[in-house]
Amino acid sequence: MKAYEVATGSKDLSGLKLVERPDPVPGPRQVLMRVRATSLNFRDLAVVLGVYPGPPAAKPVVPLSDGAGEVLAVGSEVTRFKRGDRVVSTFFQVWIDGPPRPTPALGAAPVDGMLTQMAVLHEDGLVAIPPWMSFDEAATLPCAGVTAWNGLMVAGKPIKPGDNVLVLGTGGVSIHALQFARAAGARVIATSSHDEKLARAKTLGAAETINYKKTPDWEKEVMRLTGGAGVACVVEVGGSGTLAKSFASVGYGGKVSLIGVLTNAQGGDTSPHGLMFRGASLHGIMVGSRAMFENMLAAMTVNAIKPVIDKTYAFDDAPAAFQYQMEAKHFGKVVIRV
Repeated sequence: MKAYEVATGSKDLSGLKLVERPDPVPGPRQVLMRVRATSLNFRDLAVVLGVYPGPPAAKPVVPLSDGAGEVLAVGSEVTRFKRGDRVVSTFFQVWIDGPPRPTPALGAAPVDGMLTQMAVLHEDGLVAIPPWMSFDEAATLPCAGVTAWNGLMVAGKPIKPGDNVLVLGTGGVSIHALQFARAAGARVIATSSHDEKLARAKTLGAAETINYKKTPDWEKEVMRLTGGAGVACVVEVGGSGTLAKSFASVGYGGKVSLIGVLTNAQGGDTSPHGLMFRGASLHGIMVGSRAMFENMLAAMTVNAIKPVIDKTYAFDDAPAAFQYQMEAKHFGKVVIRV
């Protein structure tokens, strides 16, 4: 079979190599999956660029945590799936429910990921794809979708109808969050540095938008737009460069769901001390469990939420997909068809 590997010591996209690997064989509780689609996350760039946290890879690793396809074969003890079932991977393979489990995630050393024609996964690390959902759409969900769902609906107090929600940027997590928040009856404020992306966010239901390049003190604009009340939830994907402004945007009893490190600013003010005066909370979001994934899919089905795919690439063009993601041109998710 064909697969992509990230070479040991990779520091740029030249470390992403198309290789031949033996066809995998499932163990007793494993499922052999024919991968049909994968999607990219910011994390995947960090793996290829050699800046992903953790010990250096001892051997080349297949990247990408997100993959959808059909079951080709199952091990002798598998009970959850059968040949021909349509399935999608979970980010953490054995976190079914409950508190976070510190297990390795797909697509970073030492666990191979989904940018491959075939993959062997534990039966507990797969979720059935709803009949209405395509492989491309399902492949957008394991990391970004579940992260957004966790940040809004699981961590701290779930958002409720009438709440104000702030989403930073228009990448995968933020666009999923916009859609989920709107379905829950919340009023969404979205930020971006591109007016055309903000216009697209409005078509998805964003009530208000802020261009943070034109309005660098965007936290003050958030307070103005909410009549001084602040927001019930900030979907915080920026990290140290935006965290202080997110703290200043949250309302009394609200929450900041800390997800990303996109800005990675040196010396940014990350003290949560100001949250004390609003009775607000900060939650670190570690993607989510299989139960969260299944609940999210149920909500998407009821509310007819279709994932937003910006661009789709062929398997042989995977390096171009990485380059496109790196240039931050995307709105929503970038998909690679296998």
